[in-house]
Amino acid sequence: MSSYGDNNNISTPMAVVSCVAMALSYVLILYAPTVILRLPSPSSFSDFMIRRFVCAAVSTVASLAFTAFLLPIRSWEASLILEAFGIRKDHLWQGVVFPLLLTSLIYAGSLVLNLLLLLESWKESSFFSKVRSFVQAIPACTLICVSDVSFWRNLVVAPLTEELVFRACMIPLLLCAGFRIYSAIFLCPILFSLAHLNHFREMYIKHNRSYIKASLIVGLQLGYTVVFGAYASFLFIRTGHLAAPLFAHIFCNYMGLPVLLHSRGKGLVSAAALAGVVGFVTLLFPLTEPLMYNDRTNNCPCWLGYCLWN
Repeated sequence: MSSYGDNNNISTPMAVVSCVAMALSYVLILYAPTVILRLPSPSSFSDFMIRRFVCAAVSTVASLAFTAFLLPIRSWEASLILEAFGIRKDHLWQGVVFPLLLTSLIYAGSLVLNLLLLLESWKESSFFSKVRSFVQAIPACTLICVSDVSFWRNLVVAPLTEELVFRACMIPLLLCAGFRIYSAIFLCPILFSLAHLNHFREMYIKHNRSYIKASLIVGLQLGYTVVFGAYASFLFIRTGHLAAPLFAHIFCNYMGLPVLLHSRGKGLVSAAALAGVVGFVTLLFPLTEPLMYNDRTNNCPCWLGYCLWN
């Protein structure tokens, strides 16, 4: 007997309501310790962030369990459930390397700018002394990173929990409810942006910004979030690997907004940025060809969207 149930046996309203509920719970649970549990306010920023890490983890685990219950998986074998969420060992290096290379093209201008700044700093001393100083600084820098709560937020907790909830949980539900691929790709980022609406409250109240300024800042963040969310959803569906959007997410969080225009290097940075955008558009589909990440692209369960592309 097949381990998969009948395709498209999740109703459209059920899928949409479930996705909206998961998006809202991901945000609202962050305020549960003080609003519902009536715990005292954290005494430090680290305690505040650790409390949020726990809340995000609880919401993510609940979303994974709820999604596994809804998906038409007849067997509770761990490998089948993990596969539905894109958590796989096969083709893992492809799922990490190729999407990272593709994503780095958008940051070609930023990477060239950083290289120019590095070369300028190295003019002040010999090459070998700079290399020796860099190697000697690695242990201290590593210790600083692992003890910095912002490092864990931006490069570990946020990418991992967001990709699990907004890609691994939502996309399989939408696909099994009969949504077309591009509908799922553009619907998930809208829900993804809901998880960042709480930034408006922080900008307006905590940082004492004006209503207009807070709206502009959050609006820019939401616009970037929607664009990246669509790209991450595209990677998840095309590759069938959670690792693809996860490592792209980590890389983007580390790099920040890409540099597109800059006067340094007599236009070299801008030229690199333009070449990177052209390369990204050109290689978007070739570097995410489903057969590069999967042994087959036919007779797939409903949650594996890459089969629908062939």
